[in-house]
Amino acid sequence: MNQPKLSSSRTLTVITTHANADFDAIGSMLAAHKIYPGSLVIYPEFNEKSSKNFFVSSMAYLFNMIDINKVNKSDISKLIIVDTKQAHRIGGLAEIVDKPGVEIHIFDHHPATKKDIKAHFEVNKATGANVTLLTEIIQEKKIPLSPEEATIMCLGIYEDTGSFTFPSTTEKDFAAAAFLVSSGADLTTISNMIAKEMDPRQISLLNDMINTVTHHTINGVELAITCVSCDEYIHDLAFLVQKMMKIESLNALFGIALMKNKIYISARSRSSEIDVGTILGELNGGGHKFAAAATIKEKTLAQTENELIAILHQQIQSKNLAANIMSSPAISAAPEITCKDARDLLSRYNVNALLVVKNANSEKQLLGFISRQVIEKALYHSLDDLPIKEYMSTEFAIVGPEAGLVEIQQKIIENKQRVLPVIKNDDIIGVITRTDLLNILVQESNAKKQHPSMEKQASASPRTKNITAFMDERLPKRILKLLRHVGEVAEQFDYSAYVVGGFVRDLFLYRHNEDIDIVIEGDGIKFAKRFAKLYGARINAYDKFGTAIIIFPDGFKIDVASARMEYYNAPAALPTVEMSSIKMDLFRRDFTVNTLSVALNKSTFGHLIDFFGAQRDLKEKVIRILHNLSFVEDPTRVFRAIRFEQRFGFTIGKLTSGLIENAVKMDFFKRLAGRRVFSELCHILKEENPTPYLIRLNDYHLLKVVDPSFVLKKKLLFYFNSTQKVLSWFDLLFTEEPYMKWAVYFMVLLRHKDQKKSEEICNRLELAPKHQKMFIKERLFAEECSNRLHRNMPNKASDIYRELKDLKIELLLYIMSITTHTQLIKNLSYYVTDLRNTTLTVSGKNIQALGLSPSPVYGKILSAVMDAKLNGLVKTHEEEMELLKKYVTEF
Repeated sequence: MNQPKLSSSRTLTVITTHANADFDAIGSMLAAHKIYPGSLVIYPEFNEKSSKNFFVSSMAYLFNMIDINKVNKSDISKLIIVDTKQAHRIGGLAEIVDKPGVEIHIFDHHPATKKDIKAHFEVNKATGANVTLLTEIIQEKKIPLSPEEATIMCLGIYEDTGSFTFPSTTEKDFAAAAFLVSSGADLTTISNMIAKEMDPRQISLLNDMINTVTHHTINGVELAITCVSCDEYIHDLAFLVQKMMKIESLNALFGIALMKNKIYISARSRSSEIDVGTILGELNGGGHKFAAAATIKEKTLAQTENELIAILHQQIQSKNLAANIMSSPAISAAPEITCKDARDLLSRYNVNALLVVKNANSEKQLLGFISRQVIEKALYHSLDDLPIKEYMSTEFAIVGPEAGLVEIQQKIIENKQRVLPVIKNDDIIGVITRTDLLNILVQESNAKKQHPSMEKQASASPRTKNITAFMDERLPKRILKLLRHVGEVAEQFDYSAYVVGGFVRDLFLYRHNEDIDIVIEGDGIKFAKRFAKLYGARINAYDKFGTAIIIFPDGFKIDVASARMEYYNAPAALPTVEMSSIKMDLFRRDFTVNTLSVALNKSTFGHLIDFFGAQRDLKEKVIRILHNLSFVEDPTRVFRAIRFEQRFGFTIGKLTSGLIENAVKMDFFKRLAGRRVFSELCHILKEENPTPYLIRLNDYHLLKVVDPSFVLKKKLLFYFNSTQKVLSWFDLLFTEEPYMKWAVYFMVLLRHKDQKKSEEICNRLELAPKHQKMFIKERLFAEECSNRLHRNMPNKASDIYRELKDLKIELLLYIMSITTHTQLIKNLSYYVTDLRNTTLTVSGKNIQALGLSPSPVYGKILSAVMDAKLNGLVKTHEEEMELLKKYVTEF
């Protein structure tokens, strides 16, 4: 590079920059002053009364500074312009730029425009800060710098690169800053100057900017514009624009502010498709691709905004519009074609998804789409001849031809959509596949390697965030300690450990859950044995599934599983298991809300991992399956969908609901073992109030899956509601007596079923013999007791006791639930709360001590004493003994 010869004549060499200079411009003027010894610095006028002005004033001794009004412009022979090359930005010196005999030297990092000053010598390179260009010359010429000079220049680099975080930052900026630090730049001073604190006026202005922002999508590119006004000049609009960009996570922002009688525009961009320097250049502003500013006179805010929007439409030309990316024509199929024929179509056209389109009145109606993965699974389960409409995805997003990459990427990734239809005027004009999107992202990635200043695009990686603080707040210390120890032990084997499933889900739902499921990327049983040994715990291992249960001395349990994937040899069959990764392990689960996991290894502890949009579904309160054949592979998931929906107050998604209906229609449940159906029913009947669950089972015709004779009628609902009240009453007695709540509800379902039908149902559901005994013989006996009491209501407590004493608590609660007779309910309540636990203080030993030999008479005597006690005739031990003596003498 040919450097300018330094002037030795008596004529003046003057250095200047743009109005409202920032630290980069100030540092550039100081650097130019070092390169051009003997030059004068004309500091541009400021509107700001800020710490910046005060700081520069305190360093004035470093500059040979002079007021422009004290300079005879005709004496200027050389004009050095830094950080700009536009005449309208240098104030009163603009009049000499075209003057014959004036040599113009420019040092600027902004891209060239048609309105630039014609220079005799120019240094123009793309760097994050302008002072970087001059620092390179100083370093090359070995010009010495004082620590104060190095500090001011380094401050310019820090400010204009956002402390090296702005996308315009280059490696040259880092190198220049390193040189300046080695020259004595004071980083403490720089930090104090960069860490700006907003004054009340700035805070108020920023609040107005946020409240008035409007979002635009122009040629497929997203940006924001905010318009504000105030009666006084408020400094650092650029700082406020940058602040708002971070707060609102914006792609690009144009801040337009009317202050006094001028309009100021500051713009920032993170997008390679929005060159704010070029855009504001159309408004006589300046800057570079990622940051620019302009000042406008004699126009209103509305005029300025409209003019800016018109320029944006002209300047922004995105290549990544849906119309440019899509494949056309879209390959489609009728909803009635079979899965086998659909596979042939996929192979014929070498595509991985088909749109499902119905022809109606000469128009095509888009019904959904179906992927190769779903079709192959359907064929694997011998569903060759079923129409694809049964398994197509009916929840899908679409885009118009003008949709940009951000919208396309968002809809494909967030909706887990393999194909995205492009619709124009209700016509399908093409599709965008995941492959199309991937190709675009790869191209942009390659471009970023060549141009590192380009902004980063969102990734299709799992959504992750650190929730350690949240876990510290929500979990007991003993559980946190246990989870950390899990990660430590896993690392001893070089395994990765995760806590997964309902435990993580309930953490975000603020529900108490200490059912801990651990997944190990490695040998889960090997890990469980080591971990159990450290705690003196025992394990139950299941080699076939690679799982184990760790049982601690206090009875606390942890489930451990090797990360695995499952496939089903037939609909409703138990799965075949193979080792896998955490992602595949989570993909085998039932619903998206159960796919969250948290890493437990030391280096990643507390990192939440979300592969399948679980956080979104938790926020939207929706139950969704992970793939369309989920209910084919395991129909019991239908019951779980209803259970989670009702327990959490969620709704079942549209597609999931349709697939439940399909599973019922295809009767995949007929292949289920009865015990699996009963297990799911039990879980439902254990809920706080199963009645809403029962209604939802009926909505989907699932009661008939348990047994065709189960029909939801008003009477059954009445009994269920009554049972809920009875059980709540019993729980409030705080007897702490264990009982099977679900069994009471199940007996209500069996109400009016005779012994033969009851046996048929119990056999179908493969109930254990002890449960069959309760639900058949004992239930029918309890109903007979209830009927006898109803017909002949006893007056004595002893008669009530004799009638009910052989009934288990579940049977007592059952007959309380099914009766509407007030006196009978009172008698049953009286028995449960008072009579049932009545005991005698005397026994056969007391009778024997009175001289009566052991015989069946003992029972009669004790029974008579019990009757007396139940009826309130005796209360104390002494009274019992007196009565006992009386009966002994009579016998």
